[in-house]
Amino acid sequence: MTRLVFTSKILFIHTAKGNCYAPDIQATRSAACNHSYKHYSLRTEKTYWYWIRYFIRFHRLRHPRDMAEAEVAQLLTWLATHKNVAAATQNQALNALVFLYKHVLQQPLQHIDGIARAKKPRKLPVVLFHEEAISVIAQLPPPHRLIASLMYGAGLRVSEACRLRIKDVDFNLHRLVIRSSKGGKDRTTLLPQTLFTELEELIAQRTHQHASQSGMPAPVTLLYALARKYPNAGCALAWQWLFPSESLCQDDDGRWVRHHLHISAVQKAVKKSIAAAGIHKAASCHSFRHTFATQLLRQGTDIRTVQELLGHTDLNTTKIYTHVLGQDFAGVRSPLG
Repeated sequence: MTRLVFTSKILFIHTAKGNCYAPDIQATRSAACNHSYKHYSLRTEKTYWYWIRYFIRFHRLRHPRDMAEAEVAQLLTWLATHKNVAAATQNQALNALVFLYKHVLQQPLQHIDGIARAKKPRKLPVVLFHEEAISVIAQLPPPHRLIASLMYGAGLRVSEACRLRIKDVDFNLHRLVIRSSKGGKDRTTLLPQTLFTELEELIAQRTHQHASQSGMPAPVTLLYALARKYPNAGCALAWQWLFPSESLCQDDDGRWVRHHLHISAVQKAVKKSIAAAGIHKAASCHSFRHTFATQLLRQGTDIRTVQELLGHTDLNTTKIYTHVLGQDFAGVRSPLG
């Protein structure tokens, strides 16, 4: 089994034979963070390094510096033709390798020809009826119930809900600020008034916990560039997570920090509640976001407003919800009536 270990400057690849292959990839995690990771989430960082490891293993531990466009195209084509990955997965691998060659190796890739592109099937999102969404939420224990309520009431992705901080809640303007979301973009969305009391109580609880910590509290995790610019921000009340993890973890510098509640914990709880509610659709956390969008469109909300609330770059992405509502067939009657 091949295992890769990242130190501050070198990527070590341990093979099943026990030997150690250490490609001289300078400026890996810590150095690359200084320039390129400052706008990336921890999840994106982990995903990129996963695909970089995959690329090296795929080419039998060859040094990436000894490879170029042809080897990248070979991997991407293999993913599409042999692994049958989704188009989004293939693009994810490509983005990771573009990052590797541009920011780590300083050998930017030129035009990559001859890639077999993964097919992007047109799938309609799984949408719940309002009553179904409420039923699933009712099955959930705290804090998962509030997280699911925010996903449905504000159209949040599960990662966005888990990453909310105290400073992101604006009761006066009835809005949530979603920071560094998909594509590194910020946006604002609706804050349901029905959740005000629960959120106010939660923030009061977090404020009390923060004030009662003796000495210097463990800082919360921050984006790399922000942590460098404001080294004490992680201990400030405004930056505390709404849904923190119970345990601490170590960051790349060896400091003990507090991350937010793990996304997988919410996903598992929601899956369990969907089953308990007797819903047989292939629903998930993301179904709350889909349901939010379809409910707004059903109420007559302008599609561009829905696009803005969801944070979609392309209006066509938002238009998929009109297909769910059957608006494409408005006024068309079946021969059977």
